[in-house]
Amino acid sequence: MSDSLGCVAVEKEMQKKRAAVRPMNERIAKLREESVRAEVRISDERARIITEFYRSGIAAGKSFPVQRAMAFKYLMEHVSLPVEDGQLIVGLRGTGPQEVPTYPEMCTHSMKDLEILNSRENMPYRVDDKTRELYEKEVIPAWKGNTLRDIIFDNLSTEWLEAYKAGIWTEFMEQRAPGHTAGGERIFKNGLLDIKEEIKKKMQELKPSDPEYYDKMEELKAMDIAADAMLIYAERYAEKLEKMAEEEEDFERRKELNEMAKICRRVPAHAPKTFWEALQHYWFVHVGVVYETNPWDSYNPGRLDQHLYPFYEKDVAEGKLTREKAKELLEAFWIKINNQPAVPKVGVTAEESFTYNDFTKINIGGLKEDGSDGVNEVSYLLLEVLDEIRTLQPNTAVLVSDKNPERFLVKALKVVGPGFGEPPFFNFDGAIVKMLRQGKKLEDARTAGVSGCVETGAFGKEAYILTGYFNLPKILEITLNNGIDPQSGKKLGIETGDPKGFKTFDELWDAFIKQVKHFLDIKMKGNDIIEALFAKYMPVPFLSLWTDDCVEKAKDYNAGGTRYNTQYIQMVGLGTVTYSLTTIKCHVFDKKTVSMDELLEALKQNFEEKYEMMRQIILNKTPRYGEDDDYTDEIAKKIVDKLVEIIEKYPPSPVRKASKRVYFLPTTAHVYFGKVTGATPDGRKAGFPVSEGVSPVQGSDKKGIAAVFRSVSKCDWDKTGGALLNQKLTPDLLEGEENLRKLARLIKTFFNMGGHHVQFNVVSVELLREAQKRPKDFQDLMVRVAGYSDYFVNLPKGLQDEIIARTEHKEV
Repeated sequence: MSDSLGCVAVEKEMQKKRAAVRPMNERIAKLREESVRAEVRISDERARIITEFYRSGIAAGKSFPVQRAMAFKYLMEHVSLPVEDGQLIVGLRGTGPQEVPTYPEMCTHSMKDLEILNSRENMPYRVDDKTRELYEKEVIPAWKGNTLRDIIFDNLSTEWLEAYKAGIWTEFMEQRAPGHTAGGERIFKNGLLDIKEEIKKKMQELKPSDPEYYDKMEELKAMDIAADAMLIYAERYAEKLEKMAEEEEDFERRKELNEMAKICRRVPAHAPKTFWEALQHYWFVHVGVVYETNPWDSYNPGRLDQHLYPFYEKDVAEGKLTREKAKELLEAFWIKINNQPAVPKVGVTAEESFTYNDFTKINIGGLKEDGSDGVNEVSYLLLEVLDEIRTLQPNTAVLVSDKNPERFLVKALKVVGPGFGEPPFFNFDGAIVKMLRQGKKLEDARTAGVSGCVETGAFGKEAYILTGYFNLPKILEITLNNGIDPQSGKKLGIETGDPKGFKTFDELWDAFIKQVKHFLDIKMKGNDIIEALFAKYMPVPFLSLWTDDCVEKAKDYNAGGTRYNTQYIQMVGLGTVTYSLTTIKCHVFDKKTVSMDELLEALKQNFEEKYEMMRQIILNKTPRYGEDDDYTDEIAKKIVDKLVEIIEKYPPSPVRKASKRVYFLPTTAHVYFGKVTGATPDGRKAGFPVSEGVSPVQGSDKKGIAAVFRSVSKCDWDKTGGALLNQKLTPDLLEGEENLRKLARLIKTFFNMGGHHVQFNVVSVELLREAQKRPKDFQDLMVRVAGYSDYFVNLPKGLQDEIIARTEHKEV
């Protein structure tokens, strides 16, 4: 293709994407424009208020749960009450759209952190002089050495810290509170006054003879204070809205403001009765949860179509609501979520984590509690909203069951077609199997869903806490160096033998698994320490109000109060380590194409020019995971099975009694892990990202998407909590009804074979390369990164290159 023809094709593709944006009404268009154009800024308000509270000594001598509840109440009494012009839903974490607070009691940003965030080229968080001054003079001095992050690092072993610094793992909770949780039906069926009655009754039932009497009573007191805090916040909003109505000259807007005030006086004090009330009720809960702490991945409304449909059906039947008004309310709700960027990170994570996405996920489809088809009119409304709004957030999840109609899946694929990375697809029948295998009740499994990227959990009933990413290719690198990390020269692993002396592939496999077990032992001990510290120092009484069994047990969400408790670790680099082990098995032990000595030297020299022929043999003459070849696919399956076996043998955590489970997903950690990992036997050079999720190595799957599906489905994902699969399609594959139906059938076949998840980038390589050259002309180009979508030109170049390198499938 000539340059001129290529440019024309790229422009046509981009024009198609822009033309696919659906019309929306004037109010929503204005709110959306304000949201997507606003500069992301750090708000100093929460840091100032929370520091002021703890310095005041108001809570001195109180138990930790009561301290945290009082701090939350102080926040709800003093935070700003922004109301975006024309909005129909109120409540916002921060002082305006795209402002994000910080959480100094969890981890305090240094002046260097603030400078990095403000000045970094990709996705900066602007920090004004007022915020800098507040941090330098008040926040940093007040919290130095006293944050939970400080306490965590003070309590972890030297072995843990060395492995963490080397990039063998990351730790989710060293600067963020437990997240990956979602609301269930409890939210939509209860008001705070109902819950306060539950608390009162439980207090009366407690017996002083109970050895945990004091702790339970303190937690219940904290929950009661937290409930009052949100009642105060809603009342403040009601009063503000009434005042705004008095001053409003436009008759229609005045009516809206009065109605919004009326709603704020009803919810969240009482259970919602209307569609509008249900959205506002949930949103108050959401804002409360993310003001209380900074959960890793924001709180989720869960099965939103299931929760909202009874309100929708009733309101429409009574003539209180039209379909168009319901859509407008949902779009206003969508924009509320987009107005809340992810909390900025600290330290190396501030330099490596590039997204504003806070991972609020809306689940659509699946099954009802009774096992029948869960698709309803609100499901289709949500897909239409997603198609029209096309914002960075919220994320969505289409839950696919054999009981869902084909037109639902086709409708979702039509949304994917224009290519902005949403929605992803999940095997809901498989998710139920996962939940049942973990001991959940059938009804709880059917009302489960996915949060974060691809993580399954029992919504409103489970604390399924993620602990960090685990770098499998790095551990293979250490295995091949007999326990030494060649990047630092330090002995981080155990001596498992000089690979040059291995006579069989099984000897190498055994050495690798011993290293994996060694590092998992260290990581799991650290997980339990961190969990205990959160249970003691960072209770979340407000979140606990909305999660089943916490009030009944009089225990905090972070201390085992939920019905189900799970602890997850996330495996990264399955494709890279599978391809690497396949290379060694094929070329060193079976075909003897190269010796172990030669391969190790090539890795040491980063496949420099004299080793390029060896590298090309590896790249072109090795069976590849993702091409339906049992030789290598069996290795992938063996890795998955072994990791599950090792991890599930660890005893439940001491505080939450959480079972230990495994996920396979990277977010963007595969880029960071690639930077700290040298060349790998699959021909990957040092510094390049390792494979992401359970996807094949970038560019290695050359036999089509069906072959990828067959390879991936040979692994038993029902043993895991989730597995992320990225695929890239050319745009023409989603043009026309017949192509959409073909892809829908292929997805269902993949899920029937045992696949967990798949998501698509529908974009040409040529367009992505052109966007790299002319970023100002492609500001609105959105792509699928990992378990989320983001603006392509905002991503760091390494991540852009990795997305481009993924195989582009041209046929289904």
